Amino acid sequence: MIRAALIVLLVAALATAVLAITGEPGHATLVWLGWRADMTAAAFVLITLFVTLCGMLAWRLLLWAAEAPQRAERARAETRRRQANEVLTRGFVAVAAGEGAEARRLALKAADLADDAPGLARLLAAQAAEAAGDAGAAQAAYEAMLNLPDMRLAGRKGLMQLSLARGDREGASAQAQAAYDEARTARWAWRALLDARLEAGDWAGARDLAKGAADRKIVPPIVADRARAALLAASAAQGEADPDLKRREQALEFAVEAARLQPGFAPGVVMAARLLADEGKPSRAVQVIENAWKIAPHPALWLAYRDLRTDETPRQRADRLRRLASLNPGARESRILVVEQDLVRGDAAAALEAAEALKAEPVTARIAGLFARAAFAAGQPDEARVWMARGLGAEQEPDWSDLDPEGRAFAYEPSDWARLVVSFAETGELIHPRHERRERGLSELPDLPISYLDSAAFLAAHEASPASYDIAEGVYEDDDPPPSPPPRAGERRPSGRRRLASAPRVAK
Repeated sequence: MIRAALIVLLVAALATAVLAITGEPGHATLVWLGWRADMTAAAFVLITLFVTLCGMLAWRLLLWAAEAPQRAERARAETRRRQANEVLTRGFVAVAAGEGAEARRLALKAADLADDAPGLARLLAAQAAEAAGDAGAAQAAYEAMLNLPDMRLAGRKGLMQLSLARGDREGASAQAQAAYDEARTARWAWRALLDARLEAGDWAGARDLAKGAADRKIVPPIVADRARAALLAASAAQGEADPDLKRREQALEFAVEAARLQPGFAPGVVMAARLLADEGKPSRAVQVIENAWKIAPHPALWLAYRDLRTDETPRQRADRLRRLASLNPGARESRILVVEQDLVRGDAAAALEAAEALKAEPVTARIAGLFARAAFAAGQPDEARVWMARGLGAEQEPDWSDLDPEGRAFAYEPSDWARLVVSFAETGELIHPRHERRERGLSELPDLPISYLDSAAFLAAHEASPASYDIAEGVYEDDDPPPSPPPRAGERRPSGRRRLASAPRVAK
């Protein structure tokens, strides 16, 4: 209306300006019901425009009066909608705060007000019932949500969580499966099904889910590939221990596929190399391990690489392992491997020189043991003793814990594999269950020589496991020999250097 009035005024002003410029006022006569009015053209234009404006105002006023009932209804609906939104907001805040009674009161109020959002009202009712501990009401509310297409997935998720809360894993899996079948992008349903398959040790079903997640773009391709690689390795570990020849052949296929998908995934690579070697394909096993070493060196890799051949001398084996280390010379594990093989070759000077590159590394039991062995070989028993003392209280290496006391790599339980699948898929990193459980693995420290046992007992007094003896009682534990008696005047304690060189068990 305001725009129309402005247009009328603009036209009037324009007409008046035109008449003024021409200098001719014009003449207009109006005869109506016996009345006659003479006026200028400009006055006629202004009167006409004014009458038009008044007519428009009258018509607009009439329409406004006619629309008053609808306008009042819209105002009431808007007020009701605003109140419903406020009640819903306060209700969800109460649920988040754990105020079950308040949330249920607001949910009942929202059910009366939220005519335009029945799904939200039912969701609030379900969550309020959960917050109040009323599982039956929550179940009914979530089941009611299944009748609303837009709320069906939320209803199934709520029903799945209720089933899990009461220990009904089959019911939870059924709800997750229904949601996974209905929606292509229901990531929570996919994850719930994956967890159920992993818990049951159903590696084949979990592999299908990982492939489906990649096809549906539920997870990034790299996550799906990592999950599949870990699941293939778990399947290979299961089949490797099976005496059935067909199962072992299938385990080989699984392991090779795992190594192809993730060449740096040590569990899959180690199993692939071991199974390939058993099948008489050592060259392929060598290639698989070398590819993995270039990406992510792991101690289990070089131990598996070492065992691929049994017809070589220790020096030849050491040279072969040094070539493996040269494929990734900057890696920490490669530098450790170089020191190890220099010790095997008997080159103490080279071992000490190579060990200098590890001085900046945090001291672990394995690093300390490596330095101690290098010092023993170089004829520095005092330096070796210092490193042994540091190693007794140093941290263990998680990667080294992947080897059990017999040297078997990644001898995991199904529950360990299940955790590894999830961790590796999401982060690309290995977990170390044996390290978490503080289980014994391959020794990281060399055996102490006899001449140092008296000192070792004091250095390891705070440890629970090391051998020790009671000086006052003369009782020895763990079948250790008694300490050497102190030397008499003029005598020297027998040197332990010869024993030092032969005592450490070098199984590298």
